[in-house]
Amino acid sequence: MSKVLEVQQVSVAFGSQRVVHEVDVALEAGTIGCLLGPSGCGKTTLLRAVAGFEPIINGTIHLEEQLVSRPGWTLAPEQRRVGMVFQDFALFPHLTVAKNLSFGLRDWTAKARQVRVDELLELVGLTAAAKQYPHQLSGGMQQRVALARALAPRPRILLLDEPFSSMDAELREQLAREVRDLIKREQVTALLVTHDQLEAFAMADQIGVLAAGKMHQWGSGFELYHEPADRFVADFIGQGALLAGRVLDHAQIETELGLIDGVNPHHLQPGSQVEVLIRPDDVIHDDASPQQAMILERAFRGAEYLYTLKLESGAKVLCLVQSHHQHAIGERIGVRLEADHLVAFA
Repeated sequence: MSKVLEVQQVSVAFGSQRVVHEVDVALEAGTIGCLLGPSGCGKTTLLRAVAGFEPIINGTIHLEEQLVSRPGWTLAPEQRRVGMVFQDFALFPHLTVAKNLSFGLRDWTAKARQVRVDELLELVGLTAAAKQYPHQLSGGMQQRVALARALAPRPRILLLDEPFSSMDAELREQLAREVRDLIKREQVTALLVTHDQLEAFAMADQIGVLAAGKMHQWGSGFELYHEPADRFVADFIGQGALLAGRVLDHAQIETELGLIDGVNPHHLQPGSQVEVLIRPDDVIHDDASPQQAMILERAFRGAEYLYTLKLESGAKVLCLVQSHHQHAIGERIGVRLEADHLVAFA
């Protein structure tokens, strides 16, 4: 498939401070990508460089094989054919929903403009709200209007900067799935910026984890969770703990909770000391197990409790337990290890 976006060895600086360091990103047609990381990691700066709002000091950016950024030269944002959805939606308060959608279609004929607006209103389920103003809509409806307006001129790529940050946590994941469905139906290539991994998992095909301006790993949500490239990704994605272990051979590591079998991903030497990534679903509550752990904290998750457990060594791990098994803080419970894969770091 053809690449819509190619970011190659791109660096961005503010004055003498470099905030993005030689990052690579590539998106094929129809793919939804995501830049994920903590606040201040450079993800929004990189998105703004793709949009043309920030110059780059190293590397190149191509859109559909057209060079749009290189050191010393930047194609203007309005000439890049990119759609933008901002954190605050940036809807025009004095225009109706229909007129917000048609704003970027001023060069189209009146008939073509009307056909496109009607098409988008149906796509986002807001045909009945065409004559309403933004302040008359809920936050979720305003979000869909902002998305439809960005899609209206059929951009080469859609850029979304923390589009769900003003929503509550429950609504965010639902909206992310809805927006993904809309983007896929329009067959648009998109790049999302977020600090929320649940949003990233719900919406993106490919996710890049950034920290301090550097790309640590680019891959699917499954790969980031089950095959993290380094400690930062292992710690940032999902929940888990690093437990001390010792390599026995190329496919087995001994830990306080027992043996873990699997292909050694980093070719660690037998006898070497390692840290093994233990996810909450790797630790099974088992009253018959001789291995005991003390409950330090518990968090109710509806169908499950998430327990923070302290092992005999003082090491902490997390464990998911069905909520009808209710245990008190300070209580000791039986646990056993049931890890399906091996992720370890020297």
